[in-house]
Order: sequence, then structure tokens, then C-alpha cells
Amino acid sequence: MTAAAGTIPAVATARTPYPQAAKELLRDTLFGAARDELQNRAWSEITMSDIAGAAGVSRQTLYKEFGSRDEFGQAFVIHEGERFLDAVDAAVREHLDDPRAAVGAALSTFLRTAGEDPLVRILLSDDGTGGLLPFVTTQGMPVVQWATARLTATIEEGWPQAPDADVKLLAESLVRLAISYVTAPTDSPEKTATQAGDLLGPFIDRALGS
Repeated sequence: MTAAAGTIPAVATARTPYPQAAKELLRDTLFGAARDELQNRAWSEITMSDIAGAAGVSRQTLYKEFGSRDEFGQAFVIHEGERFLDAVDAAVREHLDDPRAAVGAALSTFLRTAGEDPLVRILLSDDGTGGLLPFVTTQGMPVVQWATARLTATIEEGWPQAPDADVKLLAESLVRLAISYVTAPTDSPEKTATQAGDLLGPFIDRALGS
């Protein structure tokens, strides 16, 4: 039977292979269990057995997936950060005609969204001796690299004419500024973003300007 004129042909939807889907479901379950545990006590008091038990899996399953408690902690921070980077990506796309405005919106969106998140407030209340804070500060390179790659891809898509080296430098600088400001805020997200925009403005104009 042929499709009638004017109808939209069926489009095959790619399905996620079962092993990958199962892996993603397992990780989401484990991250959700960790987030629930953190509502009641500090990361330093939570064991891998606690997370595995809350997720309904064995401790061996958790270790097989992540290797160590520190590796799980870093992966958890990146997983939580995905929500903030999604918001940043959307903010940038709303200002593709104005690079300075795009950068300002990205930074203020990140700072505001992170500042309103209950888990981030828990993270920032830690003194750095045994909580999650080191995963974005003293042990934060994996997080910095991941966030820089995400932001680099967003900028490259919005301004494909921009030199690669300039895009990466801008992305990494913004990530490091964002982490610094969110862990030690001094002003409102909007004022902070404006100040950062003033500082980086000439570089933004040169790198992303048409």
C-alpha cells in the first residue's frame, strides 16, 4: 500500500540498544539514590553500601559500574551539572545575534539555577574536608573538562566562524569563573554576569563577532 498524497511518511525512530538503556537506567537509579541520601546527611557520612542499598542493587554492582567512591562522586556531580548546562545552552541560543548578551545570559542563568538548587546549597555548606565540594574545587579537573567540552560545543554551534582556540579559551574561562562565583558568591547572578561581561567583552567581540 502506498502512502496517500500529502501524508507524512512514517519515520523510523532509532531505539537505544538494550545494554545501553539498562546502563543508563542503572546510573540514573544510583544517582537518584545518592541525591536522596544527601538530603539527610553529608557525603562524608554516606557509604557505597548506603547508596547501593537505597538503589536496590548490590554493592558489587555499584563498584563494577564506577570503580571507586571518588569516581562515583565525580560522576554524580557531572550528572547533576547536566541540568545546569542544559539551562546554559538554552540561554545562549536565545542570544545568538548578540555574543556579549549570550555570555552574560549563560553565566547569570548558571549562577541563578545553581544557587536555587537544594543539593548545591548542601554542597556549598560543606567545609571541604569530606564532602562533595572538592569535586568542583581541589579535585575538580574532570568536572572542568566536562563542562568546558559542553560549553565549547554550544559556542561552536552558535558561532561556527569563531577560531577553535578562542572558543575553547572562552569556554574554559567561563567555566572556571562560574565555579569560582558559585562557590564564593559576592553579588547577585545578574550583577556578577554583567561584571564578567565587561571584563571579557573585547575578547568576546573579537572571537565571536561576525
